[in-house]
Amino acid sequence: MIKLIVGLGNPGKEYQGHRHNAGFWLVESLANALDSKFSSQSKFLGEASTINFGSKKVHLLKPQTFMNNSGGSIKSFLSYYNIKPEETLVVHDELDLPVGSVKLKLGGGHGGHNGLRDTIKALDTNDFYRLRMGIGHPGTKNDVVDFVLSSPDSSELKLIEQGMTDASSIIVMLVNGNFEEAMKVLHSL
Repeated sequence: MIKLIVGLGNPGKEYQGHRHNAGFWLVESLANALDSKFSSQSKFLGEASTINFGSKKVHLLKPQTFMNNSGGSIKSFLSYYNIKPEETLVVHDELDLPVGSVKLKLGGGHGGHNGLRDTIKALDTNDFYRLRMGIGHPGTKNDVVDFVLSSPDSSELKLIEQGMTDASSIIVMLVNGNFEEAMKVLHSL
């Protein structure tokens, strides 16, 4: 059962449209769809919101510590609300998936993603769910930083938005603990 959905990204207007903020985009779209607003929460070094699926309350978090330092924000939130890492879904951009593709998984390594690297280190576990938002790959390792810190073109953005719609359709399944069903539905889209 998912109790916290964390979107990874970088704070500030200058980063808002960057591919690296795909995690922020998804949690923002969930909050907007359910008429919830984010508020600054200094004790969590982030912005938080709450949404409801029937009788189940789900927290949304956007760490405001920059991508490479996301773990501290997540750890403090989990501690405060007594939420386990395995009750957490971390949404992040994924270079190794085609643009707009979305995959769900539990555990695993960080795959070079600094937000995941810091989260795994801060939580001292990789036992949390990840929603991987495909942004494609620039082709060479040397171009990765500039690629993730730039905005997708309009055709890529349409694909990413469709991926967000696909991902949103399984959130209620995750909240209810139906992970296998959610994975099956998402991976068949």
